[in-house]
Formats: sequence, C-alpha cells, structure tokens
Amino acid sequence: MASGTLGQAALAAATNTTVYTAAATPTTFNVSMVNTTGYPIAVNLAIAATSTPATSEYLEYQTVIPPNSVLERGGLVATTGKLVVAYATTAGITVNVYGYEG
Repeated sequence: MASGTLGQAALAAATNTTVYTAAATPTTFNVSMVNTTGYPIAVNLAIAATSTPATSEYLEYQTVIPPNSVLERGGLVATTGKLVVAYATTAGITVNVYGYEG
C-alpha cells in the first residue's frame, strides 16, 4: 500500500501522458496541475482505461490554467488498472498525484 505522492510528470506539448496507474482498489487521490509559465495553458485530465481517453472519461477538457496558477481536483477514486492521463497544449505544466492506495 502506497500513500503520499503516487505520480509526478512534467507534460510535453500536445501529448497524452500517463501520470499514474492505480495499483489497488480503491485508490483515493488528488491531482494538482501547475502552470509554471507566464502564459495561459489549456489542459485535459482523465481517469481512463487506456492512455487515449474516451470522451466520457475526461474530468477536465481544454480547461485554461492562468500563468503561475494551479488546477486541483480532489476526492478522486479509481479502481485497479485505471490511468490518470494528463495533456497540455504547450509545455509548462507539472502534474502531481497524491493520495492513498487500497
């Protein structure tokens, strides 16, 4: 059973990135997406079955994070094997997943 930081990534531009894969059921977690730049960036966030999310799996879609700001989603729950997938239109977004497995 892991707890604390479950996954981290600096997102490349226009690429779906799997930040975390749930290893136990249930996994409860929060996701923090930070814009470390001086310009706004649009992001997507999904809990998905694959690294290419279906439309129904998005929690955020083309949500704009202002410069030097954060988007946080809390109280999320996933079952074993589900992926936390993040995307940014340009580089400059870091993602942290933290919580508790099992």
